[in-house]
Amino acid sequence: MTPDPDARVALIIEDDADVRQLLVMTLGMNGFTTVEAENGRQGVALVRDRRPDLVTLDLNLPDIDGVEVCRQIRPLTDAYVIMITARQDEIDRLIGLEIGADDFVVKPFSPREVGARVNAMFRRPRSTVRDDSQPRPGTEAAGPQPVAAAPAAPEPVAGMLTHGSLSIDTEGRIAMLDGVELPLTRIEFDLLATLVSGPRRVWPRETLLARIWGDGWVNDQHLVEVHIRNLRKKLGEDTKAPRFIRTVRGVGYRMMPPSAD
Repeated sequence: MTPDPDARVALIIEDDADVRQLLVMTLGMNGFTTVEAENGRQGVALVRDRRPDLVTLDLNLPDIDGVEVCRQIRPLTDAYVIMITARQDEIDRLIGLEIGADDFVVKPFSPREVGARVNAMFRRPRSTVRDDSQPRPGTEAAGPQPVAAAPAAPEPVAGMLTHGSLSIDTEGRIAMLDGVELPLTRIEFDLLATLVSGPRRVWPRETLLARIWGDGWVNDQHLVEVHIRNLRKKLGEDTKAPRFIRTVRGVGYRMMPPSAD
């Protein structure tokens, strides 16, 4: 069958054949062309060759684990990455590793849950590091490939944002602190840009979830908390005396007044 040049590509890196087949079926029903890898090394090679839009990545692979695979593929692709784990208590640890995954699913999962999470991710703003001047393998005559559908919410403000020694280029997606670029993930950048766009506003966790992750995430407030924690680390925050992000207990977060530095 000739590949559909308009179909998004999902790479499934999973050693369990039954789980792999379930993901093939689920993602196929959501409009993806699927590619399969049985181990981590094969998955990294397929990321280079197929330039997928989405990667589902099992944590426990037979050769190299999913954490290391995610570290290796992140410089190669801007694809959304869903880590799959068998344990709920692994999620906070995984996010804390700052490996660049976008979401986490616990086995056993339902096809409906995976489909909903994938669709929500593709409604978010997405930076593009892939060179689309080259067509995907198998679609050479199709030209540049479309990426995500229209996002659920636009960037908070177009152009430059400043807050004390922080400066944020929302179009170039670059955040600088004291003149040094911060190594932020997509979600961390979106969180910081959102907070700085309304520095005197208290941002409830539910609002941040809806704005950055998309609809249907009201039960996943831990995602906001762990990504805020990672963001604070990169900002060099002292949580007892925060310089930038203040927790408003029981509600959410707001920016501290800019210091005179």
